Amino acid sequence: MNSVVHKTLVVQLQAGDADRFPVLAHFAYEAADPFALTVVFSHDGRVLARWTLDREMVGEGLARPVGVGDVRLCPESRGMWDELRIELLGDARPDGERHHAVVFVWAAAVEAFLRETHTVVRPGEEEVRVDDFLAELMAEG
Repeated sequence: MNSVVHKTLVVQLQAGDADRFPVLAHFAYEAADPFALTVVFSHDGRVLARWTLDREMVGEGLARPVGVGDVRLCPESRGMWDELRIELLGDARPDGERHHAVVFVWAAAVEAFLRETHTVVRPGEEEVRVDDFLAELMAEG
């Protein structure tokens, strides 16, 4: 069985007050880190940002608003289709505010990706290998 799931989607990015524009979102899931999803956003061959999200939180965000701090998710309906709204707060800017972006993803595509991750590691069957983690920490010294 494959222990990695990848999916690339075209999503809509909205930064500040600007209109939405399309970017690629490369979603990845690895059984070695069963609680996390990685999303890399890119445009014209340039990486714009890389975020690690909680897999369970993404699933919950499809049904109701979740998240505090740097990542907030909520369902949003746009007429004929449903979206997952992902709000991301980044590092501080020189003016004291924080970088802020909102990404809109077609909800059905996120649901399909999550279903694929569940075939790799079923929800509730995630394992944390504390001994491996501690050994890694000690090796880094």
